[in-house]
Amino acid sequence: MPELTYYIGVTLDGFIAGPQDEVDFLGLSEEFLGFLASEFADTLPTPARAAFGVADAPLTRFDTVVMGRRTYDPALAEGLLDPYAHLRTVVVSRSLPAAGDPVEVTAEAPLDVVRRLKADPSSRGVLLAGGGRLAGQVSAEIDRLVVKKYPVVVGDGVRMLDRAFAPEAFTLEQVRTFDNGCAVLEYARTTLSPRDL
Repeated sequence: MPELTYYIGVTLDGFIAGPQDEVDFLGLSEEFLGFLASEFADTLPTPARAAFGVADAPLTRFDTVVMGRRTYDPALAEGLLDPYAHLRTVVVSRSLPAAGDPVEVTAEAPLDVVRRLKADPSSRGVLLAGGGRLAGQVSAEIDRLVVKKYPVVVGDGVRMLDRAFAPEAFTLEQVRTFDNGCAVLEYARTTLSPRDL
């Protein structure tokens, strides 16, 4: 069964964006960008894949991306109807009209959407792209976390998971660090209780 992976950049104090969705404080470096382009090319929006010279790179981790309205809005503002044209794109929104081409826009319950996507045996994997609110609503279905931890604190903004208190355990599988002080941590859901770790 395909896995749902929450791939997200986060500050040291747990925010993925500022109060007005700012992300310009997340420092990038050539080394770090090169790593993202080579190891996580699937996760790059289509224009970024072209800019990094990986537009034709084969998909290795994901063939589907799911996001909420707030994550989709910046692309729409730029006139980009499908920011991930190399992937099947699903937008969960109650305010956008339903659509099926070039992206699927659905008002289905978020948990139903991700369960439907994960039930497709032909899928390589499902990428959860941004959106602390959507991630909070589907956290029970997240199989993997890829956390790009940036060495900055911001104090307020969009939380990585916007939900009620409910501990869920993950096992750290890999850590990579970079010259910009960023660390990429990969976790897999565990069957252990958080108290047993």
